[in-house]
Amino acid sequence: MSETTERVKQVMTKAKAAAAVFSQFDQAQTDRVVRAVYEAAFAARVRLAKMAHEETGIGIWEDKVVKNVVASQFVYEDIRDLKTVGIISDDVRTGITEIAQPLGPIFAIIPVTNPTSTTIAKTLMALKTRNPLIFSPHPRAPKCVGEAAKVCYEAALRADAPDDCLQWAADWSRAEMPQLMGHPDLALVLATGGGAMVKAAYSSGKPALGVGPGNVPVYIERSADVPHAVEAIMLSKTFDNGTVCASEQAIIVERENLAEIRQEFEARRAYFLSPEEVDKVGKIALDPATGVMSPAIVGKPVTFLAELAGITVPAGTRLLIAPLEGVGKEYPLSAEVLAPVIAWYEALDFQAAAKLCIDLNFFGGLGHTVSIHSNDPARILEFANLMNAGRIVVNTPSSQGAVGSIFNTLPPSLTLGCGTGGNNITTDNITARHLLNVQRIARRRANERFERFDKQLLLDETLDAAAIMRRYNNNY
Repeated sequence: MSETTERVKQVMTKAKAAAAVFSQFDQAQTDRVVRAVYEAAFAARVRLAKMAHEETGIGIWEDKVVKNVVASQFVYEDIRDLKTVGIISDDVRTGITEIAQPLGPIFAIIPVTNPTSTTIAKTLMALKTRNPLIFSPHPRAPKCVGEAAKVCYEAALRADAPDDCLQWAADWSRAEMPQLMGHPDLALVLATGGGAMVKAAYSSGKPALGVGPGNVPVYIERSADVPHAVEAIMLSKTFDNGTVCASEQAIIVERENLAEIRQEFEARRAYFLSPEEVDKVGKIALDPATGVMSPAIVGKPVTFLAELAGITVPAGTRLLIAPLEGVGKEYPLSAEVLAPVIAWYEALDFQAAAKLCIDLNFFGGLGHTVSIHSNDPARILEFANLMNAGRIVVNTPSSQGAVGSIFNTLPPSLTLGCGTGGNNITTDNITARHLLNVQRIARRRANERFERFDKQLLLDETLDAAAIMRRYNNNY
């Protein structure tokens, strides 16, 4: 057996042993571990944010502190009272008793954009459900992920959690990754990261919870409170330099209030690119070798982007806005760009705006998130019904709104399901609730109507369903 395979074997042996011990924990023991980890992670929120920024060179460390707070405090508060051990419901009327069981060892893929916050959130979710966790950090974020995991693990051990309930390594090889994801003793792959990695998780032969890419359109409908809408978009798209996958990627405006919207953006130091500048920024946004977003621009500030593109923008510019005429590969900035750059489209009316949003949605963001600013309830509902998105956020900064718990009551999560549109199994914000096996005791209950039903009716081929039901209802 090769050295690589031997290491995977040892990791999985430890994880399986931890799972066996964890399965014997009661709810009080489990909750004590989870609380200890939450408190330790929250206490380290600033240090871990600075580490993530320094190691990756991505985003804004102050905003990463906010992400760490969401991942620790908000996630903890969301799952604190969740029953995850033993009987979680008992319905006397139906005779159904539900019992929660852990899944077993989970392999967790951590992205470079939200390394420490995703580590914290997944740890709390896994420990709350008594599942050992094996981390795979992004190659550009091994130190900060390792430190976040260490903070959580040491706190868990102090609360008497099983040894090896958390494991991680900074140097999983290309050979080891598929071995880990496909190992017979692994229960689940929890994947947050680039498209290739998520696809590998779903191809591993093991159950997987992954996420698709986001290419979030934001529609400012004619009834919107324009200053409020523009402020929300600026807050969202500049947060951590646009690294949240639910951040707005394209603004769609109607011509009726176009001038007002543009003026509001410019007042907030957004800079509208000329056609020549759009072309230059587009060339740095996509990697010519892969045709997808260039890692070099992810989470970088406007000053860096302008210099790289060879353009000059006013001092203090916070956001680059790129007016575009179409959607697709010939318009690079119509794709997902996790940086303070956003496309701009002008639409004649609601129908044209909705079509643009659908086109953008299909161009790399199916099932993820869309955003609308409107004060017309009927339009909001009509818009939502047209979109293929797990989250339709209304009058809200999309980044913070989709993640949940800040501007709405969506469950806080840094893993956002995209449903079948994004080749995912769910459109939910992934939480601890998704990391349980639920057994159901189904006690016999006589169905009197069925027992008294004349089953000979079903054998009479001259009767259609309506005729059978008429006779059935007439009798009872």
